[in-house]
Amino acid sequence: MSSNNATSDFREPLATSSLLLPELREMIATNDVDEMRVFCSALHPASTAEFLQDLEPDEIWKIFKAISPTLRAEIFSYFERDRQVLIVETCPRAEVAKLLEETPSDDRVDLLADVDPEISEEVTKLLSKEDQRDVALLGQYDDDECGAEMSSDFFRLRADMTVGEAIAEISAQTNAHLMETVYYLYVLDADGKLAGVVSAKDLLRRINQQDTPISSFMRSAGTLVTVNAREKREEAIEVVKKYDFIALPVVDSDGKMLGVITHDDVLDAAVEELVENAHMSAAVAPLDDETYLGANLFLLARKRFTWLAILLFGAITTALILKLFNDVSDRITWLVAFLPMIVSTGGNSGGQSATLVITALATGEIDLIDWKRILRREFAMGAILGLAMGVCGLINALIIHGTDVSLIQLMIVPLAVFFVVFSANLTGAMLPLLFQKLKLDPALMSNPFVAGISDTLGTFIYMALAAILIAPFYRDQPVSATPPVAQTILVEDAENLEPIPELPTAPNSEL
Repeated sequence: MSSNNATSDFREPLATSSLLLPELREMIATNDVDEMRVFCSALHPASTAEFLQDLEPDEIWKIFKAISPTLRAEIFSYFERDRQVLIVETCPRAEVAKLLEETPSDDRVDLLADVDPEISEEVTKLLSKEDQRDVALLGQYDDDECGAEMSSDFFRLRADMTVGEAIAEISAQTNAHLMETVYYLYVLDADGKLAGVVSAKDLLRRINQQDTPISSFMRSAGTLVTVNAREKREEAIEVVKKYDFIALPVVDSDGKMLGVITHDDVLDAAVEELVENAHMSAAVAPLDDETYLGANLFLLARKRFTWLAILLFGAITTALILKLFNDVSDRITWLVAFLPMIVSTGGNSGGQSATLVITALATGEIDLIDWKRILRREFAMGAILGLAMGVCGLINALIIHGTDVSLIQLMIVPLAVFFVVFSANLTGAMLPLLFQKLKLDPALMSNPFVAGISDTLGTFIYMALAAILIAPFYRDQPVSATPPVAQTILVEDAENLEPIPELPTAPNSEL
């Protein structure tokens, strides 16, 4: 096919991707470099990556060799992570190193961390000395730290530069590096500390004022918002959200600028945080870089089993409480019918409070200093919900046992519902704040954990109230030590026994 036809065909919707696969393989088989180049340049790199995704790594590499290094790296960045890892591990090491030199520094480090360690070391040694330093710098941070999200590819200027010198420096750095952002130009002092920032827009406005020093219109460091490389990435998410920054400077404890976190990196981090919190809210350990369909079944089972086992053993407290009040439940058998309703209501109420507080913490609506306001608010909310749910509990009690249990005794149900909902509401609201205070993720206090705690608390409140308020009325009622099944067997056996013959009675005279 001709180049013109190829261009028009490749602009069709992505639904035709499967139809183009044979044509792509034909280009590769005939080594049609021109058609490969036209194909890759005719589409957005993300669309091109989607077409190439189904090819084998060696086939992808043959197409990559036909295009420029910059376009190659851009298309490569849109591949799924497992496909990127496969390409790095199977394609020529030297060529892979050249490809990685064209990728953003933060993406390069993340990718090498997922590659086989031996191959990662081989490829890293083939990178330029500057890129090797970047890999070493960015690789020292934990995944949840700002340093792991930053890129060291940013424009560096000096405060003594003029507009003309700054433009020339930008051009030189652009030719040498693939910069992460061009919106902000960072001014550093001799020690590499952040002295100020110049926006590209302000610089271009003065393009005809070549001799104007950039220090005359730059924003000084004292007015800038930065994050420390060791801070949690949630801090960067909050700062970008609050100030609508396109890029955020990252500094060390001495104020030396290390890199920038761009808005797209913040968006990716925010999505990861949301997914992680969603998993933890269901008591599932985070899947890290794995996907649901891509993860090994045994890995998924292990991620789920750990917390399920913890919850299971945590539920033993409920069993111990029931054992403690065993005498009460044996004497007042109708109490047991309402136990699931009461504890589940408490669990649902606590889960709602926990979700509201965790979400508010995550979005920055509240902080630890607001704990008194939250406590007062949930105190009132617990009372309102407790009264409302208590009325519903009384209605249920009347429907189930209204004809065989007195109203006075049935009042134990709405009373227990009130106290259980009230206490669960406070517990669900305060526990995430406690976890935040302990520097733990509030999402760990997820719905299953709150429900487990509420079950234990609800069981104790219900049975304790019953023991205090109702059990005295049943004190004289005997508790049978023989299980019902055993009693049935004894009765059946008694019916089958032959009557015992009467013994002769002795005369009175012989007594």
